[in-house]
Amino acid sequence: MVETATFAGGCFWCMVKPFDTWDGIHKVTSGYMGGHLDNPTYEDVKKGDSGHLEVVEIQFDPSIFSYKKLLEIFWQQIDPTDDGGQFQDRGERYRTAIFIHSDEQRELAVQSKEQLAASGKFSKPIVTEIRDAKTFYEAEEYHQDYYKKSPTHYKEDRAQSGRDEFIEKNWK
Repeated sequence: MVETATFAGGCFWCMVKPFDTWDGIHKVTSGYMGGHLDNPTYEDVKKGDSGHLEVVEIQFDPSIFSYKKLLEIFWQQIDPTDDGGQFQDRGERYRTAIFIHSDEQRELAVQSKEQLAASGKFSKPIVTEIRDAKTFYEAEEYHQDYYKKSPTHYKEDRAQSGRDEFIEKNWK
């Protein structure tokens, strides 16, 4: 049995690798969700007026890798208090969200967000939205598995973004 999870965590290039290397994860695909334009391109989303967020869609086997574990990994990739984007990537398309595909996912997502808020880990409110999944639009091929296709540029971009420093400071 394969289920789907969808997360927006800023730049989708940075969100693939953390999920891609686990047993039970069948596929991680970069794409767009949540907007009003059918079949958006990267250029449409980049303009910022399509309403879409950059997302990763994860196909996983819940008997091997739980949705709860996916949520744990997701939270540890982002700054859940930033409603203006993520790290160097600013704007609506880079905001964070959990797109839920079932009542069970909604329950677990709400529970995990409440636990994070109650933990005192962050002094600012947790602003990551929990939204109903909508149509997923796969990003162009050159965006898929970017960390594998262009490892040097991927590492440089991640280093410049501030994401790794934030993760090290707040999640390790």
